[in-house]
Amino acid sequence: MTSTALGKVAVVSVLLAAVIGVTQLKRAPAPRPADAPAPAAKALPRLLELGSTTCIPCKAMAPILDEVRRTYAGKLTVEAIDVRKEAGMAEKYGVESIPTQVIMDAGGKELFRHVGFFAKEDLVAKLTELGIGP
Repeated sequence: MTSTALGKVAVVSVLLAAVIGVTQLKRAPAPRPADAPAPAAKALPRLLELGSTTCIPCKAMAPILDEVRRTYAGKLTVEAIDVRKEAGMAEKYGVESIPTQVIMDAGGKELFRHVGFFAKEDLVAKLTELGIGP
Protein backbone atom coordinates (compact mmCIF):
# COMPACT_ATOMS: atom_id res chain seq x y z
CA MET A 1 0.00 0.00 0.00
CA THR A 2 1.30 3.44 -0.81
CA SER A 3 1.78 6.16 1.72
CA THR A 4 -1.10 8.10 0.14
CA ALA A 5 -3.42 5.12 0.55
CA LEU A 6 -2.28 4.64 4.16
CA GLY A 7 -2.91 8.33 4.81
CA LYS A 8 -6.45 8.04 3.42
CA VAL A 9 -7.12 4.95 5.55
CA ALA A 10 -5.82 6.80 8.61
CA VAL A 11 -8.04 9.83 7.91
CA VAL A 12 -11.10 7.62 7.38
CA SER A 13 -10.31 5.71 10.59
CA VAL A 14 -10.00 8.92 12.60
CA LEU A 15 -13.26 10.28 11.14
CA LEU A 16 -15.06 7.00 11.86
CA ALA A 17 -13.80 7.01 15.45
CA ALA A 18 -14.96 10.62 15.86
CA VAL A 19 -18.44 9.82 14.53
CA ILE A 20 -18.74 6.79 16.84
CA GLY A 21 -17.53 8.89 19.79
CA VAL A 22 -20.04 11.69 19.11
CA THR A 23 -22.84 9.14 18.74
CA GLN A 24 -21.95 7.56 22.08
CA LEU A 25 -21.80 10.96 23.80
CA LYS A 26 -25.26 11.84 22.50
CA ARG A 27 -26.65 8.59 23.94
CA ALA A 28 -24.98 8.96 27.36
CA PRO A 29 -26.81 10.92 30.06
CA ALA A 30 -25.35 14.32 30.79
CA PRO A 31 -22.93 14.18 33.73
CA ARG A 32 -24.17 15.75 36.94
CA PRO A 33 -22.09 18.75 38.03
CA ALA A 34 -20.06 18.06 41.17
CA ASP A 35 -21.95 20.71 43.15
CA ALA A 36 -25.40 19.53 42.02
CA PRO A 37 -27.45 17.66 44.62
CA ALA A 38 -27.75 13.93 44.21
CA PRO A 39 -31.06 12.69 42.87
CA ALA A 40 -33.45 12.39 45.78
CA ALA A 41 -34.42 8.95 46.91
CA LYS A 42 -38.02 8.42 47.85
CA ALA A 43 -38.51 10.22 51.15
CA LEU A 44 -39.73 7.97 53.95
CA PRO A 45 -41.18 8.66 57.37
CA ARG A 46 -38.50 8.57 60.08
CA LEU A 47 -38.24 7.16 63.57
CA LEU A 48 -35.46 8.82 65.53
CA GLU A 49 -34.25 7.30 68.76
CA LEU A 50 -32.33 9.95 70.68
CA GLY A 51 -30.47 8.26 73.47
CA SER A 52 -27.07 6.95 74.45
CA THR A 53 -25.15 3.69 74.38
CA THR A 54 -24.63 4.03 78.13
CA CYS A 55 -28.30 4.54 79.05
CA ILE A 56 -30.03 1.35 80.30
CA PRO A 57 -33.48 2.06 78.77
CA CYS A 58 -31.72 3.07 75.53
CA LYS A 59 -29.87 -0.25 75.49
CA ALA A 60 -33.22 -2.03 75.96
CA MET A 61 -34.58 -0.12 72.95
CA ALA A 62 -31.76 -1.26 70.62
CA PRO A 63 -33.18 -4.71 69.73
CA ILE A 64 -36.65 -3.22 69.28
CA LEU A 65 -35.27 -0.60 66.89
CA ASP A 66 -33.35 -3.28 64.98
CA GLU A 67 -36.50 -5.36 64.56
CA VAL A 68 -38.59 -2.34 63.50
CA ARG A 69 -35.82 -1.36 61.05
CA ARG A 70 -35.99 -4.82 59.43
CA THR A 71 -39.79 -5.12 59.50
CA TYR A 72 -40.39 -1.63 58.08
CA ALA A 73 -37.53 -1.64 55.54
CA GLY A 74 -38.52 0.53 52.58
CA LYS A 75 -41.41 2.05 54.55
CA LEU A 76 -39.67 3.77 57.48
CA THR A 77 -36.18 5.02 58.18
CA VAL A 78 -35.03 4.14 61.69
CA GLU A 79 -32.10 6.06 63.12
CA ALA A 80 -30.49 5.93 66.57
CA ILE A 81 -28.56 9.01 67.62
CA ASP A 82 -26.22 9.02 70.64
CA VAL A 83 -26.84 12.48 72.08
CA ARG A 84 -23.84 12.19 74.39
CA LYS A 85 -21.62 11.96 71.31
CA GLU A 86 -23.72 14.36 69.22
CA ALA A 87 -24.91 16.91 71.78
CA GLY A 88 -26.17 19.28 69.10
CA MET A 89 -28.79 16.74 68.10
CA ALA A 90 -30.36 16.82 71.56
CA GLU A 91 -30.74 20.56 71.24
CA LYS A 92 -31.96 20.34 67.64
CA TYR A 93 -34.75 17.95 68.60
CA GLY A 94 -35.53 19.49 72.00
CA VAL A 95 -34.56 16.40 73.98
CA GLU A 96 -34.76 16.85 77.73
CA SER A 97 -34.59 13.21 78.76
CA ILE A 98 -33.42 10.02 77.10
CA PRO A 99 -34.45 7.89 75.43
CA THR A 100 -36.74 10.03 73.30
CA GLN A 101 -38.38 8.65 70.18
CA VAL A 102 -39.56 11.07 67.49
CA ILE A 103 -41.68 9.93 64.55
CA MET A 104 -41.67 12.29 61.58
CA ASP A 105 -43.45 12.22 58.25
CA ALA A 106 -41.52 12.03 54.97
CA GLY A 107 -41.26 15.83 54.91
CA GLY A 108 -39.66 16.02 58.36
CA LYS A 109 -42.75 17.21 60.28
CA GLU A 110 -42.95 15.75 63.76
CA LEU A 111 -45.99 13.50 64.13
CA PHE A 112 -45.38 12.00 67.57
CA ARG A 113 -42.91 12.08 70.45
CA HIS A 114 -42.40 9.61 73.29
CA VAL A 115 -39.99 9.86 76.21
CA GLY A 116 -38.68 6.74 77.95
CA PHE A 117 -38.67 3.06 77.07
CA PHE A 118 -41.18 2.37 74.27
CA ALA A 119 -42.40 -1.23 74.20
CA LYS A 120 -42.41 -2.82 70.76
CA GLU A 121 -46.18 -3.45 70.81
CA ASP A 122 -46.87 0.18 71.71
CA LEU A 123 -44.45 1.47 69.06
CA VAL A 124 -45.98 -0.73 66.35
CA ALA A 125 -49.48 0.37 67.42
CA LYS A 126 -48.44 4.02 67.16
CA LEU A 127 -46.88 3.50 63.72
CA THR A 128 -50.08 1.78 62.57
CA GLU A 129 -52.18 4.61 64.00
CA LEU A 130 -50.05 7.08 62.01
CA GLY A 131 -50.60 5.07 58.82
CA ILE A 132 -47.08 3.67 58.66
CA GLY A 133 -47.29 -0.03 57.96
CA PRO A 134 -44.76 -2.76 57.27
